[in-house]
Amino acid sequence: MQRLTDQVAVVTGAAQGIGRGIASVLAAEGARVVICDLDADLAESTATDLRAQGLDVLAVATDVTERASVDAMAARVVADYGRIDILAANAGIYPTAALAEIDDAMWDRVMDVNVTGAVRVVQACMPAMVSRTYGRIVLTSSITGPLTGQPGFTHYGASKAAMLGFMRSAAVELATSGVTVNAVLPGNVKTPGFATMSDEHQRLMLTSIPMRRYADPEDIGWAVRFLASPEAGYITGQTLIVDGGQVLPEAPLLP
Repeated sequence: MQRLTDQVAVVTGAAQGIGRGIASVLAAEGARVVICDLDADLAESTATDLRAQGLDVLAVATDVTERASVDAMAARVVADYGRIDILAANAGIYPTAALAEIDDAMWDRVMDVNVTGAVRVVQACMPAMVSRTYGRIVLTSSITGPLTGQPGFTHYGASKAAMLGFMRSAAVELATSGVTVNAVLPGNVKTPGFATMSDEHQRLMLTSIPMRRYADPEDIGWAVRFLASPEAGYITGQTLIVDGGQVLPEAPLLP
């Protein structure tokens, strides 16, 4: 595939974890990457690390729950670079809570960040894409919700399934504009957040993965890189599962 030279990529939730993996892959492939994150200091630290590798990155503090913040980010990117070619709407949260413990505030917070936050950044970045009749939008959903479920993640699973409903209709609406809308569905990824899970949870998750390893954030980044490529221009409204085969077994795997 051709490199992403001169393309401008916006990645939300990019200071760490999956977002950092996406940003690092896109930057290594030649894109000028805007690292958007609520944590401004961590975003700048990540940008500094990637610049030390000779990559072209810019850190912009962005709160996906605030439309003014998202709109300001998109306006700055267009002012600085003149274009937005790729959007990886990755920002998300996954607080663990039993169904009986989820109150309205927690439910609303998960939906606001994971679903409405993605909608906001798509709306903010879309005009720059449509005006040039070219764009690649990739959402970070999950296998949890659209394909699988697990205790403690009913709110998270609902949010990740909702993202795909949005994706499909958005893809149809933008189908003749030169802009595609797709999603990656990660399984278990080695991120700072996953590392806080109990040892037993991590052990059980590992036994469910046929490849017998967790994904690295860059594994998700390469999936995004494909969907964000010019060559993927005839793919829209689709999902790409990146889970090491986790959703495949009909029965629990043997040790």
